[in-house]
Amino acid sequence: MSKMEMNRRSLLKHSAGVMALAIGGGTPFLSSRAAYAQAANLAKEQLRTIGLSVTVQERILDDFRKVSGVGQTSGTAATFPDAQTKILSGSKDYDCWEIIGERLPSIVMTDNVEPVPAASLKNWANIRDTFTTPSDKWEPKQQIVGQIWADDAKTTLNMVPAVYNYDSIGYNPDVLSAEEANTWSAIFDPKWKGKSGLNTDPLIAFGQAIMAMNTLGLLNVKNPGNPNTAEIDEAAKFLVSKKKDGQFRALWGDFGELVNLMASGEMVVCDAWQPAVMAVKAQGKACKYAVPKEGYRGWAIGPSMIAGTPNKEAVIAYADYWLSGEPGITVSEQGYYSPSTNIQKVMAPDKYAFWYEGKPWVGAAERGIKEGDLRDGGSLAERAKNVAYWHQWPDEYDHLVQKWDEFLNA
Repeated sequence: MSKMEMNRRSLLKHSAGVMALAIGGGTPFLSSRAAYAQAANLAKEQLRTIGLSVTVQERILDDFRKVSGVGQTSGTAATFPDAQTKILSGSKDYDCWEIIGERLPSIVMTDNVEPVPAASLKNWANIRDTFTTPSDKWEPKQQIVGQIWADDAKTTLNMVPAVYNYDSIGYNPDVLSAEEANTWSAIFDPKWKGKSGLNTDPLIAFGQAIMAMNTLGLLNVKNPGNPNTAEIDEAAKFLVSKKKDGQFRALWGDFGELVNLMASGEMVVCDAWQPAVMAVKAQGKACKYAVPKEGYRGWAIGPSMIAGTPNKEAVIAYADYWLSGEPGITVSEQGYYSPSTNIQKVMAPDKYAFWYEGKPWVGAAERGIKEGDLRDGGSLAERAKNVAYWHQWPDEYDHLVQKWDEFLNA
């Protein structure tokens, strides 16, 4: 029996109930005023979406309803494992899941996704190459372009990307130097015992631990996103030992929790989302985003159509809305990236230059960014060259989750 078939059977049997809580919390997005052609029957449909509160926001859904003409919208904020459990348990409450690429196999293997034709998305013409052309740095399935497509010909999508980024380490520059912070091993450095933090998503935490162990000479794993059982066992031992030693101030899962812990000084180094670092800076507190020597973690989130939905046109319109340009402005100004080059057409040139091209901030100070400041990590092109791995569904998924449960209970 293949590993994929074993994973499929396990998912169907357990409905992801053994999983620990993962990413939660949210980042406020502003409304978009992007307009696009309305499907004739959208007024008769509704959109019921589930996903992180990072993207599932009432303001976004209200604006989508106004500009699309869809009859009704509703959203449920949920962590990835929680949403996965609901959908695999047979819930018919949702039309789409705003999923992270690495979890796509959970709904593909269980026949819970209906692919979206790329031709139905008029904004797809302006999608970035990252989502259409594989890099020769990894095998296709090890990068986002090899995860989102339903067919080899790249005509239908299991997920339409809406937001993506390259994640790193948030740190207090008044405490750590850039040299100390620019490595994933900083999270596990005994020097910061009791003041470091780790995300509660096992598919994130294990990869980071493995990168740190590679740097420390404890492991030599080529693909931290897809470790084998022996490598998972070693990483689990490492994580358990660090937890028992009191290394972690918190295992965070919520955006607001992360911001509060960093802003208060209780955590001085942790794996972090860049918008959280920006939120800390906006409070006038010292905070920076590291440039890890091992490389960033790459990921993308976007709508997947749930199989059997009666609101197919609404889901397609919602996915297209995210690629229409303006919804990406606030995404970008929080430190994420829009997968559509439409963003350059609608974003103020000076701000696009700062967020995407690595140029100095121009104009009045805003959210802790002052005249002449540079974005941590530089331009999109620079950051994209420094990616250690893309999030992916591990072959040894069940074993990894079992070991994560052992870590949580240690």
